[in-house]
Amino acid sequence: MKALTWHGTRDVRVDEVPDPRIEAPTDAIVRITSTAICGSDLHLYEVLGPYLKPGDILGHEPMGIVEEVGSGVTRLKPGDRVVVPFNIACGHCWMCERQLFAQCETTQVTAEGKGASLFGYTSLYGSVPGGQAEYLRVPQAQFGPITIPQTGADERYLYLSDILPTAWQAVKYADAPPGGTLAVFGLGPVGQFCARIGRHLGAGRVIGLDLVPERLEMARRHGIETLDVSQLDDVPGTLIDLVDGRGPDAVIDAVGMEAHGSTSGKLAQHAAGLLPDKLADKMIDKVGVDRLTVLKAALKAVRRGGTVSISGVYGGEVDPMPLMEMFDRGIQLRMGQCHVRRWTDEILPLLSGDDDPLGVEDLRTHRMPLVDAPKAYEMFQKKSDGCVKVVLAP
Repeated sequence: MKALTWHGTRDVRVDEVPDPRIEAPTDAIVRITSTAICGSDLHLYEVLGPYLKPGDILGHEPMGIVEEVGSGVTRLKPGDRVVVPFNIACGHCWMCERQLFAQCETTQVTAEGKGASLFGYTSLYGSVPGGQAEYLRVPQAQFGPITIPQTGADERYLYLSDILPTAWQAVKYADAPPGGTLAVFGLGPVGQFCARIGRHLGAGRVIGLDLVPERLEMARRHGIETLDVSQLDDVPGTLIDLVDGRGPDAVIDAVGMEAHGSTSGKLAQHAAGLLPDKLADKMIDKVGVDRLTVLKAALKAVRRGGTVSISGVYGGEVDPMPLMEMFDRGIQLRMGQCHVRRWTDEILPLLSGDDDPLGVEDLRTHRMPLVDAPKAYEMFQKKSDGCVKVVLAP
């Protein structure tokens, strides 16, 4: 089969690789019909190379048709149409019973001290082959895959794999009061959905911040108030002034470790990437730093007693945080990988009707064949050609 494989920093290729096969009774094989590029994939494209090896198959936002199931999978059958969550959870361990599916004890990568295994996402998370491919082996298929209607465009449901429940969790964690104000830093795909979900769940005012014109325009189409941060000298101060001199009730950081404007963090990440892999692994794991411009702005902008919710991926171990200010202002901080299956039953009814309350059909800007995935990665990283979200068709 054809699959997108990693070969080095900013070097991904579509190669011929062996077809996946059933390896355990709880496996399923899914023929992929659509698979998206996530902002988290760009971290692999750029800074997390030390945890990859040439030939690793990328991708964790897939959906398709079940082709085969193992003997332990009774809830699926060949022909079922499914979306595959990015984290791999068993559904029955201590963590899963508490709906902490991103911490599943059956698939935890204990050797690396990490949570549940993820599709297509480095040795830190199990080196499980990903879904930017023609076929995907799905472990723990007795629980993970989400069965969806046979009709309707793929993009009605595709985002259930990651970014839609990720945004839903971010908004739930932000816990803005009814009629309150929610600010969203970063209007990439997750940030777009955070802003729309915030409005849907009752925020009276949603303010989205970014510097990419196409992202700002997309948010405005959905009734989101926007700020172009490239035009602001003091982002936190502007937000505080805009919201009663106090600041938003809740702020979401939907950007993460590669934020613009963090020169020292960018240099540190680049330097680690130049080291031999074994040394780079240790450096990133023990003394890694992130680009914290957005997170610090979020912490300074939220009102006293407010909440900052982090959905953007961070990987640093020695990040300096303004703890005195956070403590003095009584800020609550919530974060973590999304527990996808915790939220999908709430979201699915919003996707199945004739209306489109979350605007899922207005997110993808480019649909491209899988063979063009290397071009798509470059375009998505550079934010060229108005790119906000890419969906690949194997």
